[in-house]
Amino acid sequence: MELSNRQWYARGLKAGVPIGLGYLAVAFTLGIAAKNAGLTAFQATLTSFLINASAGEFVGFTLIGAGASYLEVAIMELVANARYLLMSFSLSQKLSPKTGIGHRMLIGWYVTDEVFGVSISAPGYLNPFYTYGAISLACPGWAIGTCLGVIVGNILPASLVSALSVGLYGMFIAIFVPPSKTSKVIAGLVLVSMALSFAFNRIPVFDGISSGIKTIILTVAISAAAALLFPIREVKEDA
Repeated sequence: MELSNRQWYARGLKAGVPIGLGYLAVAFTLGIAAKNAGLTAFQATLTSFLINASAGEFVGFTLIGAGASYLEVAIMELVANARYLLMSFSLSQKLSPKTGIGHRMLIGWYVTDEVFGVSISAPGYLNPFYTYGAISLACPGWAIGTCLGVIVGNILPASLVSALSVGLYGMFIAIFVPPSKTSKVIAGLVLVSMALSFAFNRIPVFDGISSGIKTIILTVAISAAAALLFPIREVKEDA
């Protein structure tokens, strides 16, 4: 039986619970960076509400604190967040051709690693309301965590702040572990991705490349190889 938009939204809310909690914890460190850059709690919270990008916001707050120009900030944000372009391309193929431009733009506004992970794993075509459900908890979790980081972040012990920042990695691992158990191809690609990512960060010749560009290179190369070696036949819906 086909699910209604409300049912898809409820499923998205359920998937968004660990994302929101993870964001709430991790954004503490982001709030501390915003405070050190001279931003108020309102300014930092509004930034996180409109732009959910951990690396991008850290870079932006650091540049703001250093008094960088608008052009410098724009260029660095483009480099740091370029990987989201690849995620948007992938999600655009996951949506039904009948999905309107309004839904596509709303989803594109809040493409994050974790929201992308749960959205791309949804069975069949992606119903936009599933992603909206996840966003409904992820967005306020990230914004509130940033606000709390500005207000009380410097009061917390450094060890606790460091421990909170690890939580998001565990949550992201939980996204791709289940499909890896059911598919040897996915499990193999995950291991290859981890190995190549480790190598890229250890080999000196790649030191001059930013983490965002490294992510793009690895994503394009590994996904292209997987598409050629292990193609998936699309199942078209009946008219």
